Amino acid sequence: MQDPTDARRPVAGVSRLATALQLAASLLGVLQWVVLAFALQCIADGGGLHALVPWALALLAVAAARIGLDAWGRRRAFVAARLQLSRWRAQALDAWLATSPLDARRPHAGQLAHELAEQAEAVLPYLAKVDIALWRVRCVPLAILALVAWWSWAAALVLLLAAPVVPLFMALVGWRAQAASEAQMDEAGQQGALLLDRLRGLATLRALGAVDAAARRLAAQSARLHRRTMAVLRIAFVSSAVLELFASLGVAMVAVYVGFHLLGSIGFGAWGRRLSMGEGLMVLMLAPAYFEPLRELAAAWHERAAGRAALAALLRLARPGAPLAAAAPAGAGAAPDELPVEIEGLRFAHAGAAAACLVDFSVHIPAGQHVALTGANGSGKSSLLALIAGLARPDAGTLRIGGLGWDDASAALLRERIGWIGQQPAFVARSVHANLALGRAGDVPAALQAVGLAAIAPAAGLGEGGLGLSGGEARRLALARALLDPRCRLVLADEPTAHLDDATAGLLIERLLEAAAGRTLIVATHDPRLVRRMHRVLCLDAVAPAPAREVAA
Repeated sequence: MQDPTDARRPVAGVSRLATALQLAASLLGVLQWVVLAFALQCIADGGGLHALVPWALALLAVAAARIGLDAWGRRRAFVAARLQLSRWRAQALDAWLATSPLDARRPHAGQLAHELAEQAEAVLPYLAKVDIALWRVRCVPLAILALVAWWSWAAALVLLLAAPVVPLFMALVGWRAQAASEAQMDEAGQQGALLLDRLRGLATLRALGAVDAAARRLAAQSARLHRRTMAVLRIAFVSSAVLELFASLGVAMVAVYVGFHLLGSIGFGAWGRRLSMGEGLMVLMLAPAYFEPLRELAAAWHERAAGRAALAALLRLARPGAPLAAAAPAGAGAAPDELPVEIEGLRFAHAGAAAACLVDFSVHIPAGQHVALTGANGSGKSSLLALIAGLARPDAGTLRIGGLGWDDASAALLRERIGWIGQQPAFVARSVHANLALGRAGDVPAALQAVGLAAIAPAAGLGEGGLGLSGGEARRLALARALLDPRCRLVLADEPTAHLDDATAGLLIERLLEAAAGRTLIVATHDPRLVRRMHRVLCLDAVAPAPAREVAA
């Protein structure tokens, strides 16, 4: 995955051009006021229509050039920012998809959806506006100050004294604004995760009579989000009020000086001469334009605070966690046809757990053997399956499948040969064929026939989460999906008969054993019927982690 910090480079040239175009448009805006002021001076001097035509044409040309350059620059800036944001989103999504679901650092799906779909949009104005706003503040006020000082040093001094207060206050407020924006976005992400979790479990909440309690929890979360949002808005309003106060005072003082100077009450400040009406109007019209870049920066400063907070969250998502899989490098070869499992001195503890669930675990499972993992809840059965499947990394020890360990070179190769059946099979709202194939080539009708679901048409649609399927049908579809690829030589099943009635569980056991014939099968189970059908039984001790003890099947 590309480093997020390097992702800025492909659009750097486009962004520089967009900045240059908009900066040129802003400088043309200064020229526009100068031309207008001297056109008004021409009228005051009694010039006729023929004398105004050159000034009018010059004003129209400058205005047209300004509008064109500004529109072109804004368009290029937006396209560059949208392209960059799309790249960051793709990197964040790829990093999330490549992370094991057992990784405690993996964001909740609801929080991920909120941060990628909604929160990330705050990055767009940050990328498109903040850089040009900073350049305008650096260049445009200096150009205006130089023009005003050429005609009146007193007016330039007023502008020079009024300007520094604004960026100083903005910097002080900016620190607080970014902290408030980060807190607000974090609260919004938590609310999205909570809402998705409650929507997924709505049927369970109704069955337990906990709908009102869930509604109160959501209301409390919404109230916290409301307070965070209002805190951000308060900071925005305060900083805007301070900016407008100092800008208004600066413009007012310039207007007072110019007015009294033109009336003759103030004779200093114009380099020993008196300003003409056109020159006075030019100074007066340039005073608001002097503060305009600061106003734009103030607006962009709040977008900068929100954008930086959103960008930090986006780049945090783009950092890889515990890897789920890796792409097979060119020339990596092929996985072996048979997949014996060899484990030596394995140790594993879940993140934040006080003790390890597997300590000094060693076992050798020959290719084609069927093994049952038994033991009390918490003994490490599911964790061991996850380690074998490459969904988690051991803290110590070695684990080899077909002589290969889990690394970047072997991950994709091994996954082609491993079938996984989890406790809660995941299905999306698409056809049965799409849910089983998952983009792979394979005979879906034959796979359905093998698990006793030939009556289900591959084109039939499934509801979200497998809605419309019974528990037994969902487990058998998961079995068909795991064994769809004929190259699969190792089957891992986590409690395949849990929560099923006796008849359905018996049918599933038969289908599982038939489908796994000739393949290595490792099953974590409490079902004595399934245990009796295995070649070998490993009992894991949940009370005092120790090497597994083998029990006769």
